Amino acid sequence: MVSASNIPEHISNASSALSRACMSGAAVRIGLWLLCPLLMFGSGFARAALPEGLSADALVERADAIRFPQDPFQVQVSVDSFEGGDAPKRYVYRVLQRGNELSIVQTLAPATERGQIMLSREGDLWVFLPSVSQPVRLPMSQRLTGQVANGDLARANFAGDYAATYVGDEQIDGRVHHKLELKAARSGVTYDRVLYWVDAENYYPKKAEFYTLSGRLMKTGYYADFKQTDGGAVRPMQTTFVDATREGERSVMTYQKFTLRDLPEKIFTKQYLKKLR
Repeated sequence: MVSASNIPEHISNASSALSRACMSGAAVRIGLWLLCPLLMFGSGFARAALPEGLSADALVERADAIRFPQDPFQVQVSVDSFEGGDAPKRYVYRVLQRGNELSIVQTLAPATERGQIMLSREGDLWVFLPSVSQPVRLPMSQRLTGQVANGDLARANFAGDYAATYVGDEQIDGRVHHKLELKAARSGVTYDRVLYWVDAENYYPKKAEFYTLSGRLMKTGYYADFKQTDGGAVRPMQTTFVDATREGERSVMTYQKFTLRDLPEKIFTKQYLKKLR
């Protein structure tokens, strides 16, 4: 049996257009009336459904919980960026996170940028520089290094930043994945629109496409290397961002030393971060 996930997008679009023709007198004029029953069936069959009782937004929440825990944690993140055939550039960060709204990103390497600290609090982002006395506010969408934006590291909260719509199911690597469209639910988010694929069985995130406000595809992210972490949960320990416009350019984020920690809310303030510098 041919499933909806195996139907190419251009065929599905054509089927939808012809199905609309079947609903009007155009079917007789263009000689499609014999095909109408098949097309109408195919159009309805081209989209599967989420499990009963599971909304698109709830599915995003489940995938978010797989990527990062709700309990406070610390993790070290290495970012290797490959650009223009040159040797990869490596940046290393320490990330402290409490829930989905509070995070601190400390730059550990290279030595020339060591001491820089970013604070994300309830959707706002500031950077503290060793040479500047006052924090500087930054947009989440600004590029941090390579294909990695500030928000990719400081605020990976799809459920809180986007409204999700279920698009359909697709087969990827022999497994069924729910495809979701995420639209920005507030201003200041990292991306205006995201297409997101989540495993239909275990809710593991598989990949995401990130789009600009004008609708241009910027990059595609792939979640991989799922391993058991502190606390027993299995999480993706590597995310690769592939540039959509420049062939061969990519950044690989690798997570290490994933540890649950007691992180009181008071440390996620501009006043407290002065003590960390």
